[in-house]
Amino acid sequence: MRLLLATVLFFLILPRAFAQVPETTTTTTEQQLENITENNEDAETEDDSYLQQMMQYLKNPINLNTASATDLKELRVLSPIQINNFISYRLLTGKLIDIYELQAVPGWDITTIRKIRPYIEVSSQVAVIETLGNRLSGGDKSILLRVSQVLEKSRGYLLDSSTATNFYPGSPQKILFRYKYVYKNLLQYGIVAEKDAGEQFFKGKQKQGFDFYSAHIFARKIGIIKALAIGDFTVNLGQGLTQWQNLAFKKSADVTSIKREADVLRPYNSAGEINFHRGVGITLAKNNWQVTAFGSYKNIDANFVPADTTQSQDEFISSLQTSGYHRTKSETEDKGIQRQLAFGGNFSYQYRGLHLGVNGIHYKFKLPLIKSADPYNKYALNGKSFGNYSFDYSYTFRNMHIFGEAAFTNKFDKAFVNGLIISVSSKVDASLLYRNISKSYQSLYTTAFTESTYPTNEKGLYAGVSIKPHPFWRIDAYADFYKFPWLRYQVDAPSAGSDYLVQVDYKPNRQLEIYSRYHSESKAHNVNPNLLTLSPVIQQPKKNWRTQVSYKISSAITLRNRIEIVWFDKKGANAEEGFLTYFDFIYKPMMSPLSGNIRLQYFETDGYNSRLYAYENDVLYSYSIPVFYDKGFRYYININYDINKKLSIWAKLSQTRYKDKTLIGSGLDEIKGKVKSEVKLQVMYKF
Repeated sequence: MRLLLATVLFFLILPRAFAQVPETTTTTTEQQLENITENNEDAETEDDSYLQQMMQYLKNPINLNTASATDLKELRVLSPIQINNFISYRLLTGKLIDIYELQAVPGWDITTIRKIRPYIEVSSQVAVIETLGNRLSGGDKSILLRVSQVLEKSRGYLLDSSTATNFYPGSPQKILFRYKYVYKNLLQYGIVAEKDAGEQFFKGKQKQGFDFYSAHIFARKIGIIKALAIGDFTVNLGQGLTQWQNLAFKKSADVTSIKREADVLRPYNSAGEINFHRGVGITLAKNNWQVTAFGSYKNIDANFVPADTTQSQDEFISSLQTSGYHRTKSETEDKGIQRQLAFGGNFSYQYRGLHLGVNGIHYKFKLPLIKSADPYNKYALNGKSFGNYSFDYSYTFRNMHIFGEAAFTNKFDKAFVNGLIISVSSKVDASLLYRNISKSYQSLYTTAFTESTYPTNEKGLYAGVSIKPHPFWRIDAYADFYKFPWLRYQVDAPSAGSDYLVQVDYKPNRQLEIYSRYHSESKAHNVNPNLLTLSPVIQQPKKNWRTQVSYKISSAITLRNRIEIVWFDKKGANAEEGFLTYFDFIYKPMMSPLSGNIRLQYFETDGYNSRLYAYENDVLYSYSIPVFYDKGFRYYININYDINKKLSIWAKLSQTRYKDKTLIGSGLDEIKGKVKSEVKLQVMYKF
C-alpha cells in the first residue's frame, strides 16, 4: 500500500516540476552526513569546521591563478585527477583570464564547475606580502551565541532531586558561545564555550560556567612555517588508519571521493569535546619536503573503576566516554578522570605527481585501559601506552591516481588501505579500494574508508563507477564486499556483508534537479528471539529506494520533495517496512535581508530497524539529521534575518507529532505524550 502511495505521489509531483522552472546544487554532502549519522548509531557530529571553512571561502574565494594543489583539496569537490589536470593546464597555458576557461581543463565538466564556482575566483592581481600588522588587524571578528531547548520536559527534569539518585540537575537549555577572528586563510584564533541540556551553569559541578571550553591560535604561511597550532587543533595523517580527526566521508553516490585529503594540522573551534588535541603543533615546508611535529596533553572522560571494587586492588579505566555529556552524577564523576598524553608527527616528500609520507603517533595514559572480558573485546585496546605508525603514498600518472597507507601498531598489528581512481574517458570515471585490517589492529581518533566506524577487524573490496552519458544525466554505482574475521558487538561470530548503490541524476538546467537511488545492504546480526544459549548470527538485508526532486520556480523560491521507502529483512522473521516523504519550501532572494525554509513531513515505519533519516536545514554553522521511526508528522520553520551588515539572527522551530505514542524516548530523556518540540535561536555579530 505504501509503495503504491509513493508511486502515485511521485508521478503527481514530477509533471508539475517539469511544468515550472528549477535549481539546487547537488545533495551529495547532505547524503554523506546522513550516512555518517546512521553508521554512528544516530550520533550527530558537532564538528562544524567544514561548514565554517566553506563559509570562509565564500567570503575569500580561492584564486585559481595562485592556488596550490593543497588549497584545491580543501574544497572536497575535486578528485585528485581533476586537481592534477588543472595544475598541468595552468603550467602549460599560464594564468587563467576568465573562469570559463575551466571548461577546457580535462575532466572538468559543467557540474564540477558549478559546484566550486561560489568558492573560487580568477584574479591577475599580485599577492601582497602579508605583514604581521595586517594579519592582526585586518581580519574579521565575530561573536556567535546559540541557544536551543526541547520545550517538553523529559523525565530527567521532573524527578524529585531530594529523593532521586539519577536526574538532570541543570537547565534544559543547550548554549553555545563562539568568538572568532579570521584573516583570510592565514591567521585564526578564537574561543568556544558550550553547555549541554541538563548540565549545570555557574553552580553545582559547573561553578566555572560552561561545561566545555576550547581556545586556539592557528597561523599559516610564515616563511618556512606552513602551519602553527597553539591550543586546540586536529591532526590528519595518511588515509585515516593512524589518525584522522576532521570530518571524513565514506560511501556515497560520489564514487570517486574515496581518498582522505586534508592538511596534517587544522584549527579546532567546534563544540565536540572529544576528537581533537590540546597542545602545540607545527608544520615546516621547504621545496618538496614537509615535516610536522605535535604534542598534546588533556583530560578525557572515562569510566573509572576504583581499587576497592577489583580483586587486584588496582584502579583502571573500563572504557573511554565519547558523548561529552556531564549531566548526572555518574557522568560528572567520569569527566576528565583520565589523563592523555599524545605526541607524533609526519614527514613527507612531494615531487610532481608523487607523494611519500611517514606518520606516527604515540599515546600514554595515567590509568590503564582494561575492557570487559566479553569475547568481542579480546583484541580491544588495552594498557597505558600504545602507538600507531604508517607509510602512505600517492601517485598521479596521466588519467590514473593510486594511493594507500600501510600501518602498524607498537605490537606490529597491521592494516592496509590501497586505492585507485581512474578517468577512463571524458564520460566515465572509476574507483577501486581494497582494505585489509587485522582483527588486533587498534587506533584512536581515526576514520578510514571502512564499513566499520573505526578501522579494525575488516577486509573489503570496493568498486565504483560514474558515467555521464549526456550533459544532463549522470549515473553512479558502487559495490562493496566486506567481511569481519573476528566477533563484533552484537555479532557473536565472524561475519560478512555486501553493499550496493545505484543513483541516477538528471539536471537539464539550473532550475531542475532530480535524483533517484536504490541502495541494498546485507549485514549479519545476532537474532535470538528464543533466548538460546548461543545467539544465532543471521544475515539481515536492508533495501532502500529514494527519489528527490528540487525545482526553482523563481530566483527566490525553490521547492523540494523527497519520497523514500525502506524494506528491512523483507523475507525474514523480523521483516519491517518504512516510508517517508517531505516537502520543502525554500525562500532565498538575492538582495533581501530575510530568508528561510519550511518543511512538512510524514513518516511511517514498522519499528526501529526500518528507521529513516533526513537532513534538515538549520541555523548557520549547524544542521540536524533526526532519526524517524513509528508513525507521525514533523514540520519545521527556519528563518534568517540580517538586521544590518554586522548583526544577523536565526530562529528554528521544529515539532514531531506521533500518532500512537504515549511516551517518546527512554530513560531520563523520556517525554510523556505524543509531541516533541524544539526551538533554536542564534545571534551573530560581526565587527
